[in-house]
Amino acid sequence: MITPLTYLYAPGDRPEVVRKALATEADVVIVDLEDAVSPDRKKYALAATAELLASPQPLPVHVRINSPQDIETLTGLPGLRALRVPKVAHGTDIRLIAALAPGIPLYPLLESAIAIEHAYDIATAHPDVHGIAIGEADLRADLGVRDGTSLDWPRTRIVIAARAAGLAPPAQSVFPDIRDLDALYASCTHGRALGFLGRAAIHPRQLPVIERAFRPTPEEIEAAEEVVKAAATDEGALALPDGRFVDAAIVAAARRTLSLAQRARP
Repeated sequence: MITPLTYLYAPGDRPEVVRKALATEADVVIVDLEDAVSPDRKKYALAATAELLASPQPLPVHVRINSPQDIETLTGLPGLRALRVPKVAHGTDIRLIAALAPGIPLYPLLESAIAIEHAYDIATAHPDVHGIAIGEADLRADLGVRDGTSLDWPRTRIVIAARAAGLAPPAQSVFPDIRDLDALYASCTHGRALGFLGRAAIHPRQLPVIERAFRPTPEEIEAAEEVVKAAATDEGALALPDGRFVDAAIVAAARRTLSLAQRARP
């Protein structure tokens, strides 16, 4: 199984767009039944998504739900891989969802100040929680802050909560400007420095930029190979020829780097 780096959103009320998304190089397609769908089209979006997921799909499909009815309709469909749960504020919220969809992987979206405060409680609320993510547009509005580094503290908070809960590193929230790929790349490298792994996208042209930003560089791969090679001959802490100190945590990080560098589709 590959380590996902790219998550492509597609509106549930536009099945032709969803089909195009499933033909891209995204690692995961997220069918959106929430913000991307107008209220008068939500019933159609749910029906179209259920029809799609009645059979297995070429890529993993997550669905960002809008209401409990979505869960009732989608649970058990062979094409559904996971549910994205928006606007989770407390661990209780996710436990209620888990009771409606037993055994389905859940990804709570933290989109408010209270959700950030309860990040670890949400991350550990139920065994079906497989990851957490931040919804930056709603969080920015809730906090009354601008873009840039204004959200770095809550970003770091969910990275730490995910790690403390034993979950995979969270993926970054979407970058809304689909034309400015240089700014997207810069934002991804900043997110990677904060501990994020991968990113959600709203257009296929963003996918290769995200992939490039989160793949290890040749220099990082070389350094990781040196660490792993040295660790193969000495199980304790050791110093490399250039003076770097290496312990078990650094070796584990080096192995993760090499695994990410070698990721390939099955």
